[in-house]
Amino acid sequence: MISGEKVIQIINEIADKIEENKSYLTELDAAIGDGDHGLNMSKGFRAVKEKLKDDDGKNIGNIFKKTGMALVSNVGGASGPLYGTAFMKAAVVVSGKDNMDIDDFINVLKASIDGVVMRGKAQAGDKTMLDSLIPAYDAAKKAKDDGKDEKEILKEVSTAAINGAEDTKKIAARKGRASYLGDRSIGHKDPGATSSAIILETVYNFIK
Repeated sequence: MISGEKVIQIINEIADKIEENKSYLTELDAAIGDGDHGLNMSKGFRAVKEKLKDDDGKNIGNIFKKTGMALVSNVGGASGPLYGTAFMKAAVVVSGKDNMDIDDFINVLKASIDGVVMRGKAQAGDKTMLDSLIPAYDAAKKAKDDGKDEKEILKEVSTAAINGAEDTKKIAARKGRASYLGDRSIGHKDPGATSSAIILETVYNFIK
């Protein structure tokens, strides 16, 4: 179980990790996209930190909603609406809660995926952030069914997300700017899947 204050700390930590990986994400995007994913994401999460500065942590739904709105307003390209929608859909699941447990986390992951699918009209195998998020969600459900504890579940989530992002090298992009390259996008890791993996890895490292 983690408090709203802890959720804010985790989101701030995510912002720092995105900042640290800004050049790397931009490099990945330069190969198959507009070359601005890292810059856009770091700008977006800086705005998120600013937006959450005075939040009292009493309503996790509000924390996610503010995060989503800041990302939509400040992240350019497709990532803003996709990440923004993910957080805003997640907000509904934990609306009014001042604590969240592992079940809430799994439900948040599911709602985020549904939001991205709805907004981006993508599916698994399209070489997008879903190729990191969907395996992470599947791993969470399986670990939970296997009776693993919260830290083990989050570890499985992080590992599945990292592997999912790595596996995007093997597939051709079918969505977004990268889809114009067709088979030439094979061999390149998807920046969106990579930033999603960074986010989930940060959650695990914080809780660990």
